[in-house]
Amino acid sequence: MSLINLIDVDYSVGGPLLLERVDLSIEAGERIALIGRNGAGKSTLLRLIDGALQPDDGEVRRSEGVRVARLEQEVPAGAEGDVWDVVAAGLGELGAWLAEFHHLSHADPVDTEALARVQARIEAADGWALDQRVTETLERLELDGDAVFARLSGGMKRRVLLARALVSSPDVLLLDEPTNHLDIEAIDWLEGFLKNWPGALVFITHDRRFLRALATRIVEIDRGALTSWPGDWNNYLRRREERLNAEAQENARFDKLLAQEEAWIRQGIKARRTRDEGRVRRLKQMRVERAGRRELQGSVKMSMAQGESSGRKVIEARGLGFAFAERPLVQGLDTAVMRGDRIGLIGPNGSGKTTLLKLLLGQLEPARGEVRLGSNLQVAYFDQYRATLREDWSALENVAEGRDHVEIGGKSKHVIGYLQDFLFTPERARAPITRLSGGERNRLLLAKLFAQPSNLLVMDEPTNDLDVETLELLEELLADYPGTLLLVSHDRDFLDNVVTSTLVMEGEGRVGEYVGGYSDWLRQRRPSPTHPRTAEPADATGGAAKPAAATPAPPARRKLSYKDARELEQLPARIEQLETRLAELSEAMNDPAFFQRDQARVAEHTDEVARTQAELDAAYARWGELEGATG
Repeated sequence: MSLINLIDVDYSVGGPLLLERVDLSIEAGERIALIGRNGAGKSTLLRLIDGALQPDDGEVRRSEGVRVARLEQEVPAGAEGDVWDVVAAGLGELGAWLAEFHHLSHADPVDTEALARVQARIEAADGWALDQRVTETLERLELDGDAVFARLSGGMKRRVLLARALVSSPDVLLLDEPTNHLDIEAIDWLEGFLKNWPGALVFITHDRRFLRALATRIVEIDRGALTSWPGDWNNYLRRREERLNAEAQENARFDKLLAQEEAWIRQGIKARRTRDEGRVRRLKQMRVERAGRRELQGSVKMSMAQGESSGRKVIEARGLGFAFAERPLVQGLDTAVMRGDRIGLIGPNGSGKTTLLKLLLGQLEPARGEVRLGSNLQVAYFDQYRATLREDWSALENVAEGRDHVEIGGKSKHVIGYLQDFLFTPERARAPITRLSGGERNRLLLAKLFAQPSNLLVMDEPTNDLDVETLELLEELLADYPGTLLLVSHDRDFLDNVVTSTLVMEGEGRVGEYVGGYSDWLRQRRPSPTHPRTAEPADATGGAAKPAAATPAPPARRKLSYKDARELEQLPARIEQLETRLAELSEAMNDPAFFQRDQARVAEHTDEVARTQAELDAAYARWGELEGATG
């Protein structure tokens, strides 16, 4: 049964139609993965489906009574209050009444008159069943209704917004990049939850493993047109390649015939004497058809500046330790990074992955132990917060930094030509980067990074906002990179395809070392019978790991001491304070005059950024430990 039908839908945002004569039918219970290049119109299509946008032409038909809910990419600015308030907002005006009743009934003292008024409104609307639905949804998604929404981590905020979308019991759920800002454990949870969700699902994702696990159908947007494929990713790739090859051959045949007809008409007098008016009309029609052809957008052509060879030993850490407020983030780590290693860092949000990177790079002073850096290192750093981009500069200025040419692969290349390889037109390259989308900013950051000669590449969450095609090209480039790679990512396929070993944040300061990628780590760890997500790692030969690397089952729930309870109560405010300070420090670095200051002051500022980030990581880890200990 079709829940929603899009019929001959056109939509434009200026220039060629973004969506042209689109037909799409959404059936009950199916799970549709919506894919396409950045800017192809995927998010626009979701907004057309839920009615937030109206088509320029055509129609969107919804079966009577069909409920649609959409989870957006970014956290909406208006979401505030307790988690209960945010979730209840998914029920509209009645949800606002329920939230008001919830607050009034928990107040001390209770305003009985106000409580009676809102209670009467709810009873008149027969709304108590929905109150129970909010409670059940919170329990189902393991959420604390009394928690303050603004103080939650990015991943938990996404879970709350998912609850808000689900509380209306939608028949069709629309998800726009639901795995962004989630760690691997949260992605696994969401994947399992959606597999068992009975409604129809339409989702956008760059996470190929997430897509393969869920999709029963793949719908691709390409040059304004929709094509539907069965939910088999490898079959889709093969059949798409066949279609593109057939299209290229047909275009070549058409262009050859058009060239022949143009040569004929240029014969002038001879052509007119034939008086073949039908042939002239066909030529005019061919010209119109050729002018209207929408060419396939070019692929990113990534290449990288070559650095000098580093020493054989790139980084050596001995007895490395770092803690915050007596909570260890790294404890007793001995490791060596050798030239050519490709190491992935895995762990929950807030576990200290970025802090460990900065310790290994010598940007943060360890509390214990030492880090020795190898000789002749040239480091290129991809920052997940994109803080290395100057907001007051264009894309061209950010990459060129005063140069006309960059040295790529041993050859000099003009910066405009280099940026065109990353799909920036000359006009787009000269535009302020404030106009760039998230995907364009990530491509720009990659272009800036790869223009730097390097032999140690450090990448912190590089896959966010990249389309799948660009993601696969990045994998190929990193596979051929002759230097050393340190990579933080929550993309499981990306880790499997790129890294050769992993460092895993296992809690309480333990950092486990494993051979292979993400899937290899899963095979090597052994689940604890008391906690299926907890692992006791094995060594590379499959045997038992050394006791120092083992991950014990989590401690039993206990009543917090007065000191710990007080600390837990104060931590949210401390986290908010640290996040505010980190934002202030990052904003200061965006000032055009920042790097013109005295170098000692610049170094002091960047050290404070590193310390604040480390304190924030530790505070989140401590908060998670204390909350997990209560019951």
